[in-house]
Amino acid sequence: MSELILHHYPQSPFAEKARLLLGFKGLSWRSVLISPVMPKPDLTALTGGYRKTPVLQVGADIYCDTALIARRLEQEKAAPTLFPQGLELVTQGFAAWADSVVFAHAVALVFQPESLAVKFAKVPPHLLQVLVDDRSKLFSGGSAARVSLEVALHQWPALAGRIEQQLQHSVGDFLFGEPSIADFALAHPLWFLKGSTVTAPLVDAYPAVAAWLERVLSVGHGTASEMTAEHALEVARNATPAALPDELFDDLNGFKAGQPVTISATDYGVDPVAGELRFVGREELILRRTDERAGTVHVHFPRMGFRIQAQ
Repeated sequence: MSELILHHYPQSPFAEKARLLLGFKGLSWRSVLISPVMPKPDLTALTGGYRKTPVLQVGADIYCDTALIARRLEQEKAAPTLFPQGLELVTQGFAAWADSVVFAHAVALVFQPESLAVKFAKVPPHLLQVLVDDRSKLFSGGSAARVSLEVALHQWPALAGRIEQQLQHSVGDFLFGEPSIADFALAHPLWFLKGSTVTAPLVDAYPAVAAWLERVLSVGHGTASEMTAEHALEVARNATPAALPDELFDDLNGFKAGQPVTISATDYGVDPVAGELRFVGREELILRRTDERAGTVHVHFPRMGFRIQAQ
């Protein structure tokens, strides 16, 4: 069986979500560190242009977006489950809200000037400007609207207050009683806030939230060992993509298997990935592409939040 290879960098909130998912599942994985900013030539050799962090590699199969990474890890190890029976819609709906709304507020709060001055105090100003410019490009052309600092400060008490109330009334130690994808989707933006002394009080002011976050983070990151990017590319070159899912190809827009298409995110980081459409399922899209460094790979995307376009 192929190893789980996570392409990530330590400060990424969504990478922290993936690391926690690996820890919750008690999995061993290989860690490939990538740049926080473009260009990312080793990563894009695998993905074909998808630039968001993190990316999960399993042999010659490349999984984009943590929503789909969670499903792949569920296939890897069914228990403990991320999708408790009878709570599938509730937990995934909450996770989508946390990954978008709560995350957008956290970004605005962490990237305020006072917080940046503390969080990146040891980073040369020109390198910090590179990061800020990269994030501006990341949000260009998509449907996601950046939340202003004024709006984030205004709305945070309502967001955090609702979460506090939910946790105070939950039966059990987690959002919906037992741990689920909802907990890890909410944990990563709050972890991001806790990383700065300026924004940490926005979490600590809510005792139930702070205690819950500590419980979620305590699952750890599983067992990681380092791998070079070149080794990961070699793994892909020497592997064959896994068999397609045993599920009906179903696209209501009329796209067909074998058709040349591009797939891209709709919210932000909308760089298109071109290739041959291999599969459209209820939750997953699969694109086949060949790269001189990575060989032939299947790049996997979630259906939600992504679109297919004819080439």
